[in-house]
Order: sequence, then structure tokens, then C-alpha cells
Amino acid sequence: MSTSPQRSQRSAEASEINALTEAIIGAAMKVHSELGPGLLESAYEACLAHLLRRQGFHVQTELELPIVFEGVRIDAGYRIDMVVNDLVLLELKCVEKIASVHEAQIISYLRLSKKNIGLLINFHVRHLRDGIKRFVEGTGWN
Repeated sequence: MSTSPQRSQRSAEASEINALTEAIIGAAMKVHSELGPGLLESAYEACLAHLLRRQGFHVQTELELPIVFEGVRIDAGYRIDMVVNDLVLLELKCVEKIASVHEAQIISYLRLSKKNIGLLINFHVRHLRDGIKRFVEGTGWN
């Protein structure tokens, strides 16, 4: 039984993205373990970006996210917190509880940025594993 080249490529891409999201989550856990909850989002963003870059990842922060409406690019002031290796979008929070508006935000950011995978990470939790949600564009979170 042979595997089609397209299926093999999709499987390799999925493996790459899974490995990348695991590395990002591991780095976020390290940052959270060292800093603890209660700081500003900007502190976690700076430390996470530093750690991921040190690990060899390409990290972009505070990327403009324009809206294209009726073929016109409109800068409405939206910013993506972080994109890693041009594949995974990160939306960072420091809130008591993730609300449905935060989930809607990352889903919209994924659609507007044409990224497929996003992580919503809330650093204002006792255990970071309780503050992470993974989103796949077109399906919500998984």
C-alpha cells in the first residue's frame, strides 16, 4: 500500500507544526515557571520571544494586522502578539479567565493573517497548562 506524495507532504507539515507548537509551549512553560503569574503581558512576550530566538526560531512580535475590506487595506490598529517561523500565531493574555471574546479574537486573527495554527496563552494562571488553547483555522480550537 503506497502513500500519495500529497498525503506524505501534509503529514510532514503536520509533524513540523506539532513539533513547533510543542517547542513554543515548552518555552512558554519555562517563562511562566521562572516569572510566575501576575506580571504584564509585555514581560511574558519579551521573555518568550527572547527564549524562542535563542532556541533558533524566527520570531516576529507586534505585527500589524490590517483589515482588507472591499479590496481596500485598512489599518485599524490591530497587532498580532507573535508569529513563530511564519507558521504559528500566538495571542498572549494576562487575564483572570479566557473569555469567548479572546477565542473569537484569535480565530479572526488567524483568518485575517491567513495563518492556520494559533496558540492562545494566558499567563495569569497558577499552572500554565490550564492557560493554553490551540486553534486551527476553520475549525476553532482543538
